[in-house]
Formats: sequence, structure tokens, C-alpha cells
Amino acid sequence: MMQIEQLASLDSWGSTPESICACVAKIFQVKVTEVALLELGGSMLNFLHPAELKTAGAIPLSSSAVAARTARSRQAELFNSFTQVKHSSIFELVKLGETGLDDQIIQKLMTAPVLAPGGTVIGVIQISRKAPRPAAAGPDFILDDLRQLELVALFVGKLMAKGKGMSQASSV
Repeated sequence: MMQIEQLASLDSWGSTPESICACVAKIFQVKVTEVALLELGGSMLNFLHPAELKTAGAIPLSSSAVAARTARSRQAELFNSFTQVKHSSIFELVKLGETGLDDQIIQKLMTAPVLAPGGTVIGVIQISRKAPRPAAAGPDFILDDLRQLELVALFVGKLMAKGKGMSQASSV
């Protein structure tokens, strides 16, 4: 719980997607490029972080993408064998930071809806573990990690709602 307090201490008006995701990366002990933050705009999920994915495209809410399903279902999920989950890997082809493409394969993933204080879905946050093969991706995510991500997503929702002036976003 102490780690989540780090996130709560971020200045909501000065918080950027980069600063929020850097804090979340520390909480889950992953690289900053292994944290994705998406914002719901109409019927599309748009990447706020990593920066390289902002221009790579958006995810239609109606698609079968994991992030879209998370927003629609309002349910957090974890996948410790993500390569076995049917998903679009187009975003994995975008080079992030200093890593090479061989390191970009998402092996493990947690996803949670980001809710505004009123309970409206305003985005999705995802934590991944990337590696060339499953054995190199680090430990499996556990249910406690998923519960912690849900708490983090609530804080992120408050920061996003205050920072964008969103008290009412389009509901899912």
C-alpha cells in the first residue's frame, strides 16, 4: 500500500502520462515502456503512454483487443501466457525507447479499467512483462498484483479526471 501512496502524492495538475507511468512502473518493478495508459475518447482508446504509441493508431472500443474488452467489461484481467491470447500485435512492432524489437514481445499482461471518480470508464492501464521468450519475462503476475493494479487504476482515474477537467466522460 505504501507504493500506491507514491502515486497519490503526484500533483494532479502537474502530472503527465509519463510521470504517472514512471511511478506505476516502480510500483510493479517493470520498465516504463511496459506500462501502457490509454484514454477513452468517444469510441476509441488512444495511447497516452508510451509516447511512441500515440501516433501508432487507436483501438476501436468495438474491437476484440484486450484493452477494448477491458473498457467494455470494466473488469481487470491478468494473462501469464499472453502470447497464447488472441490479440493484435501491431503495437508490439513499434520500437519503444532503447529496446530492440526482440525484447518487445509481451509475454505477461495485466489490464484494468481506469475509472473517473463517478465510476465512468475513462481509460485503460496495462502492465506487461516483455521478453524474447516466456522464461526471460520474469515472474508471473499474481492475484495480489491484479488487486494492486485495480487500486492504482482508481488513483490514475482521479489524476486523469482532475488533470483533464473530466468530471463526466462518455460512459461505457
